[in-house]
Amino acid sequence: MIFDTHAHYHDEQFDEDRENLLDSMESRGIGYILNLGTEKNSNRLTLGMIKRFPRVYGALGFHPTDLSEASKEDLDWLKKYLMTPKVVAVGEIGLDYYWNENDDVKKKQMWWFANQIELAKEMELPICVHSRDAAKDTLDTLVDHHAEECGGVIHCFSYGVDMAREFLNRGFYLGIGGVVTFKNSKHIKEVVEYMPMDRLVIETDAPYMTPEPHRGKRNSSLYLPYVVTAIAEIKGMDPNEVIQITEKNAKELFKLAQ
Repeated sequence: MIFDTHAHYHDEQFDEDRENLLDSMESRGIGYILNLGTEKNSNRLTLGMIKRFPRVYGALGFHPTDLSEASKEDLDWLKKYLMTPKVVAVGEIGLDYYWNENDDVKKKQMWWFANQIELAKEMELPICVHSRDAAKDTLDTLVDHHAEECGGVIHCFSYGVDMAREFLNRGFYLGIGGVVTFKNSKHIKEVVEYMPMDRLVIETDAPYMTPEPHRGKRNSSLYLPYVVTAIAEIKGMDPNEVIQITEKNAKELFKLAQ
């Protein structure tokens, strides 16, 4: 079954139909969903969701663009709740220079990124990494803090083959989502063609990054077959084989029983 390795079903865009939508997933081919928090409130909502929905797992962390109200004491809070059953990763964490390249902002993002990597290593959990317009600093931080010891996934991978090679050589998975279906996504298609299948996981980033032909609408795990089909065409594989391999990869990444 399809494993959606990155979604945000706590988002208010799902307030009207969240329960019905998530309850319907398994019967529609979606076997597992990883929901990721980005700040304290969404982390709390994620904890509630993994209790309510059997096939929803959680990742807790502080996103680089959601640090305005975060304090250093929140690391202790995070550590406590990372021990919750069905919490299987630290994330969404990382660096994002798209919105703000101010040195103080960068410094704060890098402090949180580094400390959450160290926490993931201590808790023996993989990390889910957000990296936007920050390829070198992301890679350097992962290397400096020996993030290969915990491993993880580069979510919504958006760089080229050269950078993909750097992350893959350090044992990281790459998360591929709706962008691979876009007509102007040549470099992501090149990355998918280049990378080995045993390092590829699929994701939605729901409610964002909706694949063609539904681009512009709210995304959900139900649109992942479009991503599967695009990957299958690039790799010359059967879509069912893509589903089987990416499910196995995700279970290995998040240490779930096969």
